[in-house]
Amino acid sequence: MKSWLRDFKDRLYPIWAFGRFIIRSRNKHGVHSPFVYDLLTQVLSDTSKYSDYVLLDQFRSTLRHDTSFIEITDFGAGSRIFKSNRRQVKQLVRHVGATPYRQKLLWRLANHFEPIKTLELGTHLGLGTAALQLGCLKGTVTSVEGCPALAKHTAHNMLTLGLEKARIIPNRFEDFLKGLEQEKFDLIYVDGNHTQEATLSYFNQLKNHCHQKSIMIFDDIHWSAEMSQAWALMQKDPSVTVSIDLFFWGLIFFRPGQVKEHFVLRV
Repeated sequence: MKSWLRDFKDRLYPIWAFGRFIIRSRNKHGVHSPFVYDLLTQVLSDTSKYSDYVLLDQFRSTLRHDTSFIEITDFGAGSRIFKSNRRQVKQLVRHVGATPYRQKLLWRLANHFEPIKTLELGTHLGLGTAALQLGCLKGTVTSVEGCPALAKHTAHNMLTLGLEKARIIPNRFEDFLKGLEQEKFDLIYVDGNHTQEATLSYFNQLKNHCHQKSIMIFDDIHWSAEMSQAWALMQKDPSVTVSIDLFFWGLIFFRPGQVKEHFVLRV
């Protein structure tokens, strides 16, 4: 297939996938699992205004006014927005990274589950990192970023925010995962390398670093047809008991004694 036609189809896919999501999704009235119902009503759909949101908004504002440039090293599926690897920070925060809504949702998930050990694959500018660390200050966040320049920039920002327990590691995901040994995490957020092969590889490795109460979050599960396929395969894994499709994220749980069930939820 010609490259321009493939690119055109790739750009259209999320629109088609969203239409399918709307048809299949349900709200709280269609959820009969107590665990998922509580998660939906108390966390996912929570509209409360928390004081930490102010700090997150201030951090985003600082990045939106940052005129410095970063030379991006991209090991993933590439960008549909930028044609050059030399990118301005204020443009990056506008087009890439956690949106304000997703950033605050990350905070609520961390605040609710109180993960002592959190792993993030894909630091970028640290919008998600800051949310995860602020959401559970008693825990630690280990965030891995393949681009050295981004890792350096974000590590400095975490110190500026007073989030010293957020550790930024400049390393490729594959290399980092090889050295994990037997370490377990309470929450894992994967936001990087949006290809089916890489996503499934991360899942298959990371599920061995989860325990029965761990939560895994995969970003952009409908970014492309192959990402949707990867998400479908993760749902079917025997170790997964509950999976939740939010369209932009996929949530995975390994709860013992839970009937295996998949939910497609509007939030």
